[in-house]
Amino acid sequence: MKENLLIVWSNGDIELANKFPLLYASVILDREYWKTAHLMLWGPSILLVKDNKYIQDKIRQIQETGVKMSACIVCVEDYGAREELEKLGIEVTHTGEFLTKALKDETYSVLTI
Repeated sequence: MKENLLIVWSNGDIELANKFPLLYASVILDREYWKTAHLMLWGPSILLVKDNKYIQDKIRQIQETGVKMSACIVCVEDYGAREELEKLGIEVTHTGEFLTKALKDETYSVLTI
């Protein structure tokens, strides 16, 4: 049974970010849609989080609901965003490992944006 959700957010568009991954991630645990939820930042989404205070505030609010977060170490280093993301409590790691595990795990659904 799929009860865990991994959202892979790689788009840098602010309107898309607000209207889907951040909006959905902000309610999924409180509404008990999923047992666990993880928001993974990859590519241009990292720049959006690095440079936008409003998005940073949204990230903090989502984390308060229990959603875990990580970011691609290669992308973070390329964008010079390590300090900002670590201040937000976003784990900077080799996200490909977790993504592969989730894709192979029958208890996970993986959503890419």
